[in-house]
Amino acid sequence: MKKILFAAFAMLACALASAQTDSERYEQRYDMLVSRLGAAGIGVETVLDHWAKADSTNAKMLLGRFSYYFTKAQTTEVVSKPGKRYLGMEPLLTLKDSLGNDVYYYQHNVFDDELYGQAIKAADKAIAHHPDRLDFRFMKANAYIAYEKESPDMALAYLFSLIDEDGKRSQAWSYGDEEAEPDFFEEAMQEYCYSFYSIGSDTSREAFRRISEKLSGIYPSNPEFVNNIGSYYLLKHDYKTALKYYNKVLKKHPGDMTAIQNALLAAKHMKNAKLEKKYQAMMAKNN
Repeated sequence: MKKILFAAFAMLACALASAQTDSERYEQRYDMLVSRLGAAGIGVETVLDHWAKADSTNAKMLLGRFSYYFTKAQTTEVVSKPGKRYLGMEPLLTLKDSLGNDVYYYQHNVFDDELYGQAIKAADKAIAHHPDRLDFRFMKANAYIAYEKESPDMALAYLFSLIDEDGKRSQAWSYGDEEAEPDFFEEAMQEYCYSFYSIGSDTSREAFRRISEKLSGIYPSNPEFVNNIGSYYLLKHDYKTALKYYNKVLKKHPGDMTAIQNALLAAKHMKNAKLEKKYQAMMAKNN
């Protein structure tokens, strides 16, 4: 009986070693192809298919699957837009029309919906197998933002659900192969706030306000999210409401230069000399 058990164990160990060797071999092939041909190069999908059979939950393989479809889904066009910025970008080229007016040209990515859908499925599979990896969550959020452009509705909804999940977690996130620092999630959310702000459309600015409001309630000691809300109203030319939020920051953080500078800007727009002097004095004190 012992001999039978030992033989069975030996066979299992050999099978596992073989699978591991296959996985490593496909990883090497994948790295070689991507380095030469890119994430969606010829032969990459075939290697990923074989790799998945050898090691179906391998994190790098799952990331490669997402990268393949997400890259393949995109084609690049050059489009003209009226403003000096588009989706937070500066123009690729500026020309004059027949009347001498500037015409701005931007590089614009267009997505194939079917391939994009495959990329999202690949991201979901990666998340299902590695639910603690925050980089996979951000991978999906970034894919939504890239696809939706001026109207990041899915991205906002997904980030809201991620914020809610973060609040319920009892253990730390990981980012890649390392444990994320305690304040990493909070800092990353501010980066997403900035992304929505930078896109510059009415819808993205509304997303900027909404996520900032949610985060300000979760992180009341962080002045950045309240400053964000003030900046939203500053952009809307609602200077009185903007000042309310900047003053809210300054009540807790009297030396916050972002709040002071923006409050001064709001006071200037209001043509309120008394408030201007107040914020100028605060700025001088904290310089």
